[in-house]
Amino acid sequence: MKLSFETDAGIGTRANLGVIVLETDETLEAEFCRIIRCAGVALYHSRIAMVPEIRPETLLRMEQDLPASARLLPPALQFDAIGFGCTSASTVIGSQRVAAAVQTLCPSAQVTDPLAAVIAAGRAMGIKRFGFVTPYVPEVSMKMRQRLEDAGFEIAGFGSFEEGNDRVVARISEASILQAIVAVAEQDACDAVFVSCTNLRCLDVIAQAEAKIGKPVISSNLALAWHMLRLAGIKDKNPQFGQLFGYDLAV
Repeated sequence: MKLSFETDAGIGTRANLGVIVLETDETLEAEFCRIIRCAGVALYHSRIAMVPEIRPETLLRMEQDLPASARLLPPALQFDAIGFGCTSASTVIGSQRVAAAVQTLCPSAQVTDPLAAVIAAGRAMGIKRFGFVTPYVPEVSMKMRQRLEDAGFEIAGFGSFEEGNDRVVARISEASILQAIVAVAEQDACDAVFVSCTNLRCLDVIAQAEAKIGKPVISSNLALAWHMLRLAGIKDKNPQFGQLFGYDLAV
C-alpha cells in the first residue's frame, strides 16, 4: 500500500542556522545545542579540517577549506545565519574574508564568527574595556588583542593558559576557567570579561563568574550563538546563560 502524506515547513519555521565546527573542537556543538534551543529554530553543523596545533599558519589554511565545509550544510535550506566556529582562525583570516568564503556557497546567508560576534556583543552592551582570557600561544593572543583594540575596545586585564594543542584546551577544567576569569577581572578595572576559544568549556561557569566579579562574562560560543540568533531576527531571552542574552543588536 502506498501511503499518502503532506509536507510542512520543516523544523526551521523561524530560522535556519548553520555552524562550521573545527575537526578538533569537542565543546561548541554541546554548548550550542543548549543555547540555541528555541522553538522553530533549526541548527545544522558541518566540520572543517584542522590540525591540533594552533599556530597562525595552521589557522590561515582554513580559509581555502571553508567553501567545502559550507557545501556540506543541507543544500535544500535557505540559511538565515551561518557561523564559523573558530575565534583564532577568524582573527588570522579576518572576518570579511571568512564571510566571503562561506558566501561563495551560501550567498544569501548572513555570516559571523566569534571575533565579529564579540565585537557586536561589546557594542550592544556598551562595553569599553574588556578583561581578556585566552588559551592561546602568545602570538595568537597578541593578534586577537590587536583586532579588539582596532575595533575600539581597550584591553584591561589579560591572561592566557598558553596552550597550543587544541586537544588539551578541551580538557582545561571549568574550575580553572572560572579562576582565570576572576583573576583577570581583578587585574584592572573592566566592563566585562571575554573568554576566547570555542573549545573552552565556559557555559556552565558564566553565571557563577558574573556573580563573583559583578560584570558580564562573554565566551566565544556564547557570543557566536547570540550573534547568529540576533542576525536571524530571533530575540528570545535566555538569562540562564548570562547577561548578554538580555541585549539585542546595537542599532
